Amino acid sequence: MNNNQPIRDARQLGLPKMLILGLQHMFAMFGATVLVPILVNGYGLPLSIQTTLFFAGIGTLFFHVCTRMKVPAFLGSSFAYLGGFAAVAELDSGIYAGMSGEEKLPYALGGIVVAGLLYLALAGLIKAVGVHKVMRFLPPVVTGPIIILIGLSLAPSAINNASTNWWLAVLAMAVIVAANIWGRGMIKIIPILLGVLVPYAVALVTNQVDFSTVAAAKAVGIQPFVLAKFDLTAILVMAPIALAAMMEHIGDMSAISATVEENFIEDPGLHRTLIGDGVATSLAGLFGGPANTTYGENTGVLELSQVFDPKVVRLAAVYAVILSFSPKFAAVINSIPTAIIGGVSFILYGMISAIGVRNVVENRVDFTNSRNLIIAAVIMVCGLGFKIWGFGNEFSGLTFHVGGTDITLTSLAIAAIAGIALNAILPGKDYQFGSDVTQGRSGDFGRY
Repeated sequence: MNNNQPIRDARQLGLPKMLILGLQHMFAMFGATVLVPILVNGYGLPLSIQTTLFFAGIGTLFFHVCTRMKVPAFLGSSFAYLGGFAAVAELDSGIYAGMSGEEKLPYALGGIVVAGLLYLALAGLIKAVGVHKVMRFLPPVVTGPIIILIGLSLAPSAINNASTNWWLAVLAMAVIVAANIWGRGMIKIIPILLGVLVPYAVALVTNQVDFSTVAAAKAVGIQPFVLAKFDLTAILVMAPIALAAMMEHIGDMSAISATVEENFIEDPGLHRTLIGDGVATSLAGLFGGPANTTYGENTGVLELSQVFDPKVVRLAAVYAVILSFSPKFAAVINSIPTAIIGGVSFILYGMISAIGVRNVVENRVDFTNSRNLIIAAVIMVCGLGFKIWGFGNEFSGLTFHVGGTDITLTSLAIAAIAGIALNAILPGKDYQFGSDVTQGRSGDFGRY
């Protein structure tokens, strides 16, 4: 195998290695995916880890069908809607007066169903007017800084997790770096998996793993599905978050396209990826799961492993569905020390931001042009400034009082809106989508 060339057909590696690569993608998404229901449970809403895993796998497989099996993306549970879950949990007027968290959860899920349908509306617009017209509003000077912010916005989570045990986190990072830089053969393309397993083995030896929940969990169990209910107040809380989620989706599609050097925004088309993500989100919400989103963690795995075959991501989805029937396995994964997750995230989140930088550089964004400089500057300040302004609250931003409840636009949503608006308003555009496809590659998004 040529270590300098990406692998686009994993079958050349053989089935055993493909299965391991799928396992690596599963490990990459698992920590963040199960963290969402854990946090939502902290708000008093009993969101199930098993159901979350089930719909992450089913949603990913449906996404791949919608995108003609071309896009190597994994759909895990979205953090963007956590603020909405928290807001629904705090509702205590009208029909929500005296409700328990278990009774409120279906209404939050109903809001997620509607949020997913908004993806379909944008997909229809793109299909009607064409991706080129829509992408004029989303040039690299907008999407590049947004991709950078996706990674940076996750950075505090990596630091917080790693700080629980720095030497274990550093060991995870060191294993990943060593495997990726000096590894040969299979070692080089499974750095994330090794970055979990090696420190976990050390943690076991040093008695830093708590197995109490594993012993209590059943080996096999059916997911506790919950049927969504609909109320305007909950919809007004949850559905607007789709704006931020859709911008993250477009940023993630740009990041994946830049990573694998294939223009997925044009082929199979942004409308198809939005349909896949939106339907997966609505389906999850309808039966008790959180909203789905394309996962940057798995984009980081693509970058590190250089295996771009979507089949290995679909294997991870199959694993997620199978393992969603095992409460005991979920408990084993949850026994991985937080510091190890922090160490792995340290690398993966940084990779996302680095991909954003590469997106700007490869598209030759001209920052001697004041217009481009202003757009990027406002995006970065909005994305980071509103987060810091909220005293480190991950879901801080601007809050509006609508329909008798508060609606919060996250800092990332504000950054996306500001960037898109400035790009549309300011004169002197110097970008044309798809204007320079060189050397037979479809991965170039146009040039500055």
